[in-house]
Amino acid sequence: MEFTKMHGLGNDFIVIYGEQVLPEDAAELAVKWCDRYFGIGADGLVYILPSEQADYRMRIINSDGSEAEQCGNAIRCVAKYVYDHGYVQREQITIETLGAGVQKVSIHTDHAKAVKVTVDMGEPVLEGLKIPTMIHSTPVVNVPLESDGSSFQFTAVSMGNPHCVIYVDDAVNFDLNTWGPKLEVHPLFPKKVNVEFATVLNRQTVDMRVWERGAGPTLACGTGACATLVSSVLNGKTDREAEIRLKGGSLFIKWNEQDNRVYMTGPAAFVYTGKVTA
Repeated sequence: MEFTKMHGLGNDFIVIYGEQVLPEDAAELAVKWCDRYFGIGADGLVYILPSEQADYRMRIINSDGSEAEQCGNAIRCVAKYVYDHGYVQREQITIETLGAGVQKVSIHTDHAKAVKVTVDMGEPVLEGLKIPTMIHSTPVVNVPLESDGSSFQFTAVSMGNPHCVIYVDDAVNFDLNTWGPKLEVHPLFPKKVNVEFATVLNRQTVDMRVWERGAGPTLACGTGACATLVSSVLNGKTDREAEIRLKGGSLFIKWNEQDNRVYMTGPAAFVYTGKVTA
């Protein structure tokens, strides 16, 4: 099996192109290949598949074998892959996702290579039960959350997958490895949740660290950056366009007031190609 290792701000993926359908053993392969000691090593396994609705379809299997509905960093990698390999010649393409439907993608090029990608991430879902949470309200803003004797306030947003945004004094040095796994499986989130810890520096800049559902701590999360910007606007903390600073670098997020859609711009990169035996 040929694969390409790619990353979006350090959020890394094993990318497979050429399959017609998602293999039945994709979950097992993801667990095996994503292992950083006995496998290739990655946060997830991404399949670029044919689509009847879009230019391509993306399926993402997390490193624990669960499937993600959407991933902002992965979709940028997919766009760069198909453009740089000449499978599409247009700079405006569409990619079908499991949780967010067909998404419009704009590829920014330099010398026939994609250097940045802007993704129309769609409208944020703010209805508590649809995110999903166990909370019957819209939006779910600044809600108390108790875990293991500690109290937090969270805002919930879905960007095709569920997010819980919590504001802390110092996101960069926050104890992510202690609280991320506990909050991911909190009973308030029936399908588990991605957890973002954020510190607002000013109205255009936010530091954020993320614990991703099914993958653990990652260097970046595109949907998480989008959810953080939406949450920050809902809480009156930022403008509708801001730089979200992640451990692996920055993403630029805009929540457009005219169409209510969230736009994410950031890079994607190749690491290497190789072959693996199942």
